[in-house]
Amino acid sequence: MKTFTATPADIEKKWVLIDAEGVVLGRLASIVATRLRGKHKATFTPHMDMGDNVIVINADKVQLTGAKRDKPNYWHTGYPGGIKSRTTGQILEGAHPERVVTQAVKRMLPGNKLSRQLMTNLRVYAGAEHPHEAQAPEVLDVKSMNPKNTRSA
Repeated sequence: MKTFTATPADIEKKWVLIDAEGVVLGRLASIVATRLRGKHKATFTPHMDMGDNVIVINADKVQLTGAKRDKPNYWHTGYPGGIKSRTTGQILEGAHPERVVTQAVKRMLPGNKLSRQLMTNLRVYAGAEHPHEAQAPEVLDVKSMNPKNTRSA
């Protein structure tokens, strides 16, 4: 008996649509990272891009638990004294709220070349509209997977 190792001919990619409205950010990111990596498939091979193409809509309506809205996110411009910060709440209400979801998913993947390739299979949109109707994505209802996936205010 030999261990199964997938080849590029064995890989079947699907398109998955996830609505992030009212879903807790960390739980959403872990489900998306699992789908991108392909760990939900029986034929999972660690060194191959086995995952699905994931579309996340309504990223601006994602929920944060605790005091995470006030958590500062720092970055450096590269110049002396160039450290800057914004809170997660400011980013969600700003021009690019999809960056919060993208960053959360990125940090749940391993930091290597494969994860950078996997991130190209993720599309995040702030509103309910997306240009991928032609791919006929199947809807994945994250809210109904676990009652903890939604935040009860």
